[in-house]
Amino acid sequence: MRADRREERQAAVRALLTSEGLGALLVTHLPNIRYLTGFTGSAALLLLRHDDAVLFTDFRYATQAPAEVSETATVEIDSASVWDRLKRYCADRPDDTVGFEAHTLTVRDAGRLKKCARRTTPVGELVEGLRTVKVPEEVAAIEAAAALASSALAEILPTIRPGQSELLVASRLEAALRRRGSEWHPFQTIVASGPRSALPHAHTTDRAIEAGEFLLIDFGAQVDGYCADLTRTVIVGGRADDRQRTVYEAVHAAQLRARQDIRAGMTGREADALARDFLASRGLADAFGHSLGHGLGLEVHEAPRLSTTATSVLPVGAVVTIEPGIYLPGWGGVRLEDDIVLAAEGPRALSDGLTDLVELV
Repeated sequence: MRADRREERQAAVRALLTSEGLGALLVTHLPNIRYLTGFTGSAALLLLRHDDAVLFTDFRYATQAPAEVSETATVEIDSASVWDRLKRYCADRPDDTVGFEAHTLTVRDAGRLKKCARRTTPVGELVEGLRTVKVPEEVAAIEAAAALASSALAEILPTIRPGQSELLVASRLEAALRRRGSEWHPFQTIVASGPRSALPHAHTTDRAIEAGEFLLIDFGAQVDGYCADLTRTVIVGGRADDRQRTVYEAVHAAQLRARQDIRAGMTGREADALARDFLASRGLADAFGHSLGHGLGLEVHEAPRLSTTATSVLPVGAVVTIEPGIYLPGWGGVRLEDDIVLAAEGPRALSDGLTDLVELV
């Protein structure tokens, strides 16, 4: 991301500091630090004030941090204690009220902060609110990650056979993702076969896939720090029976309706109802127990939420997943998930949604 883009983001946070009556914000959530500075390391604090930004990290990043942060922040290296270094900065302005990210700051670090700053106050998800709206470069990165993920799955699908384990399928998929340039797996790949496909967040196991079963694969990719999140459900080693086809087609139709009809300006609850009401009309409401989707970006789960309790309005520029599912314990389940950007003119797919049920005969 360009340095000027990061400067714009910092300016937006400073405007929020003014409206909140704060002298500074201590950013401790690493995705937020990356969003504001470009720093990709695993340990840092960011003190953002009205006239400067200071990144505190340790010796491991003495070369990396200045290169990544560039002109957008001053870098302070202290391998003994970044908190001691922060305390010196706070002492320069003892009357400043320092806001902190209460949703991510640990109790231990909250105690450390109190020793650094005389006045502190918890704040809401200020940076996450800004991250909800994606600029074109962010959308392009998510779209590239989705294309990479789809390509990796297309490579390994023809190799899946009855008798192979879920773990084998997952390892082949993850290797294909890496070969195509995925920086990391945004979450633990889910490969769930047969009755285990009825577990929405199943752990991949050494269970052998049997002929004629559903195989549910939930996977992702990461490009320039931005995540894609996809789910596909296929039949392995045979043709779908009538019940399998009926359930699959219901989920696919519900997803298609939500993908086509979701709009910026809706609430998350209204978007969720697009798929939920359709499945209820098929008598399947009780089998769809999770939310319709979530935001995507530097984290695989972020705002906005598409759920029965989400009252926030979906903004133009948000990127969300659309992932209805039906789960029938002891039998199996189907989930289909694609990534969508809410453009001003309507939703645009960032991933290549499936049309017909894939049968790996």
